[in-house]
Amino acid sequence: MSHLEAIVAARRAAVAAVKRDIPARELARLVEKRAGRRDFLDSLRRGRRPLAPAIIAEFKRRSPSAGEFGTVSEPAIAAAAYESGGASAMSVLTEPSAFNGSTDDLRAARAACSLPVLCKDFIVDDYQIWEAAAAGADAVLLIVALLDDVELRSFIALANELGMGALVEVHDVDEAQRAVAAGAATAVAVAIGINNRDLRTFIVDTAVAPRVAAAIGNTYLTVAESGYRGREDVAGCVAANIDAVLVGEALMRASDPASVLREMRGVA
Repeated sequence: MSHLEAIVAARRAAVAAVKRDIPARELARLVEKRAGRRDFLDSLRRGRRPLAPAIIAEFKRRSPSAGEFGTVSEPAIAAAAYESGGASAMSVLTEPSAFNGSTDDLRAARAACSLPVLCKDFIVDDYQIWEAAAAGADAVLLIVALLDDVELRSFIALANELGMGALVEVHDVDEAQRAVAAGAATAVAVAIGINNRDLRTFIVDTAVAPRVAAAIGNTYLTVAESGYRGREDVAGCVAANIDAVLVGEALMRASDPASVLREMRGVA
């Protein structure tokens, strides 16, 4: 069983259990009460500079490949630092088994800043989209490798219906073509995230994002994910005409993540 298969199996089991405890109608009531929507995609567009992409700064407690992150332990502290450093948006890992995340982390992060917040999870059930909206997420991550075309279109549309953006994640050109087709079919604005990390092996190759971005063209907002640690890495994304980068581990290991962000953005 691959890393991805193991995570997805655990996620399906956990979602099934939560469904029994918290029915969808209860989530719907919580979604109706949410206020103060923040536009995730627009914030990325506005955050892009001529010589630097916008940055999505990520909070995660651990990862299967890197282990525990102990430097920044509280999502609210991370959120304040990321906003101070000039991030355009924040990503919060909410997956519980492999990343020790939760929607409580998302709520705490969003309450501590004015940034749009992405719920980053392994979404395999529409219930999780309702759950993200109820927690206050401004966008959800949808991984093409986990979904068939019908699910992908349906999940994009549901996210939009609930007032959230969609970051549709791909790893290769074939997946990118599926993402583009799904966005066109739903007539809903999406960003396409290009993950340099192969989720089946967890190997990172930063040549992936420029190659896939070139195949997508300029129609969609593009986000490069995984493997970005400094200004030089980010500059490579500018050359590839990538609109934004998602940075996680480099910030979670930094004693001063705000300074790291400023350096990446070229304003240190």
